[in-house]
Amino acid sequence: MATIGLDRLYYAPITEAPATGEETYGTPVMLAKAISAELSVELAEATLYADNGPSEVVKEFKGGKLALGVDDIGRAAAEKLTGAAADSKGVLISAGEDSGSPVAIGFRAVKANGKFRYFWLYKVKFAVPSDSLATKGDSIAFQTPKIEGTVMRRNKPDTRGKHPWKAEVTEGDTGVNAAAITGWYTQVYEPTFPTS
Repeated sequence: MATIGLDRLYYAPITEAPATGEETYGTPVMLAKAISAELSVELAEATLYADNGPSEVVKEFKGGKLALGVDDIGRAAAEKLTGAAADSKGVLISAGEDSGSPVAIGFRAVKANGKFRYFWLYKVKFAVPSDSLATKGDSIAFQTPKIEGTVMRRNKPDTRGKHPWKAEVTEGDTGVNAAAITGWYTQVYEPTFPTS
């Protein structure tokens, strides 16, 4: 079902273990009011041909891009996401050498039936946000920032030994544990699978 809205945009800081790079997530913090979220995914693909035709096809997650339109990126979020720093007078300074730390990104989209789809992207590294500014003319036109990031799989494997890049759940779907949705923004969702 199509979505008709977007809100509750959060980020969670990531601490990586020095030896393994495995991620530990901090407490989620509201990033901004969400205007848009565009996620595009890149796949690594390979086709094995045998007996004059395709015999096996492999498609794996390679990476992705996330473009967020927001109402405003505050100083604290800009420092965390882009590596910019506030000087002694509170002025945000961006330098050519800046590089923000990866973060987890969570948000939700409302569907036409009123139910929500919830998302966590486990590891996103953002670039400096772009601004579009214009003079005020006969009518008012809002100008808002966009920030783009690279979506990566996380280093920490789940209980199956795989490296997730996204968690997604739709409210009201069969088999969905309501507690998973209730606590969606209290911490980054950690996947659990039955042990065999």
